[in-house]
Order: sequence, then structure tokens, then C-alpha cells
Amino acid sequence: MGPALKDFFFKHKNNKLRYYLISYARHFLPSKIFHSSLKVKMSYADDFDSEYLKRRVNYYNKLEHTVSLSDFAITLENFKLSNKNKTYFFDSYEYTRYFNQKFRICYKFGDLTDVPDEPSLVKSRPILGNNENSVLLNLHKIRHFTFVNDRKDFTKKKNMLVGRNFADQEHRIRFLRMYKNHPLCNVGKINKTGGYPDLYKPKLSIHDHLDYKFILCLEGNDVASNLKWVMSSHSLAVMPSPKYETWFMEGTLVADYHYVLIKDDYSDLEARLNYYIENTEKALEIIKNANQYVKQFQNKEREDLISLTVLEKYFYRTGQQGIT
Repeated sequence: MGPALKDFFFKHKNNKLRYYLISYARHFLPSKIFHSSLKVKMSYADDFDSEYLKRRVNYYNKLEHTVSLSDFAITLENFKLSNKNKTYFFDSYEYTRYFNQKFRICYKFGDLTDVPDEPSLVKSRPILGNNENSVLLNLHKIRHFTFVNDRKDFTKKKNMLVGRNFADQEHRIRFLRMYKNHPLCNVGKINKTGGYPDLYKPKLSIHDHLDYKFILCLEGNDVASNLKWVMSSHSLAVMPSPKYETWFMEGTLVADYHYVLIKDDYSDLEARLNYYIENTEKALEIIKNANQYVKQFQNKEREDLISLTVLEKYFYRTGQQGIT
């Protein structure tokens, strides 16, 4: 059974057909239907911890002062579906449809590693520095927000690190060149393009990844897209300290509490793997903490509320609350 079939049968990936059916159906309904129900949606805040909600909203949207958007901003009524970045549009429109369509937004879709010049809706941003203009929404979630139901016991898994990545970034190539033949590692790049044919290995399904105690989570163009499902599993995420973050709030993760930290030059990988092979209880504690961290993103009603409040704050901080 190939990787795609295993992920289908073991339900380790989001259902793309269902996602697109819902997204297109939502898109063709008049936005005024949803605008009238915004207050009802926001009233659900009473069902949740207000301090938790506030903390999440202010983490994603760090705007503290009123700022005017430039002429590059577009109105929500002109925010249209195109063939490019469909999932980014659908994931934005899921929430922007509730607001006054005269409101304006700036947005930058894709794997961002820099901060826009003005407040913009984005999927990713750098963790360090002034990232106030990068207002996070949960975008491209059909790919990035995947969780698993791992029924494999950590103690029964292979004492090895597994990793399969599309690798054309220098840092990923460097890791693979260091560890391609290491006895504790089963790692390789899945793209045959970009040179380094000796680093190529066939794809593995998520289900097959879960046979290993350790799973490599190296950042690519921005974040490590597999980190979410790895942290929901009974395997350990292994990675350097993250440099970028998304809705998953990678910047709040604690090294050796939520994941196994390795140095940026990867030189201590063998020592770190051996430590957790020999110290099972500490490994299980990290897995418990990681699983608990993931659970906070699995309450759909609360995630919807946080997303709407992030946008509400965006419109407020850009001086648009008085627009009729």
C-alpha cells in the first residue's frame, strides 16, 4: 500500500474534497447573511475563559495603536477568489464574510519570512523582532493543520529518527548530508529535482512515520508543516528552536518540554536521540505535553471565535469601526 493510500485509510490527512465542497458553498452565499449573525457568533465568548481568549487574540494581532491603511488596501467586497492561493482565500473568507464589506484589508499570502510594511493578514511571520504588522490567521490549514490519531505505543517504536522533506533549502540539504547514512536516522529528500540525487529517498506515509520514536521537523520556506501532526502523535518532534510561526504559535513552544531541541548546526543530534532512547519517562512526558498543547486548537467553536476577534481587532486598530 502506497503512502497516499495509507494516509487515506488511516485518516491521517484532512479531507480535501469535503474542504472544497464546503468552501465553495460558503463562497456562493451572500455575505450579508453572515454579517447579520456576527453578534451571535461573538456572544459565544461567554462560554470560554476570557483571559485565554484575550491572550490568544493579542498574540495573533499585536496592533496596539490606531494606524491608517494605505491605498493598497482593498475592500472586502473586492476581495475575490482567484486561481492562485485558493485555500488562503477560502480560509480568510470563512471569517471576513461576517464583517462589513466596506472594511478594507491588506494581506500577503504564501510562506512569509518577513514583516509587511503595514498591518496585513498573513499565514506566517518571524518570531523575533517587531512583527506587529503581521496579523496571523489560520491560513492554508488544509495542509498545515493536520492531526493524527496515533495508536502506536512509543515504547514499541523504532529507536530511530525518520524524516522526509521536499528539500531545496540549504539548511535541509545540510542536515541530510550530515545524517543520510547515520544508523539512527532514516532521512531523505523526496524531490528528485534540485541536485543531490544521493539524498533522495521515496516518500513515506504519515502512518509509516509513526513507526519511529523520533520525527524530524525542520523548517522549510517558513515553518515545519509537519510539526502539528507530529506533536499530536506518540512520537517526538525533533528540531532546532523555531524561527517562524503560524496560528500554531510556534513561538510559545518550550524546548525539551514540547519537543526535543537540537542545535542549529545539528551537531548534537546523536546525543539527543540517545538521551531519550535511554530515558523513556522523560520522552513520554514531552509527548504528553505536546499532545496537551495540540488540544487547544481542536475546539472549532473557540477557534472560530478567536479568528473573528482577531479580525475585529484588526478593523478597530485600522480605524474602521465607524464605517457603515
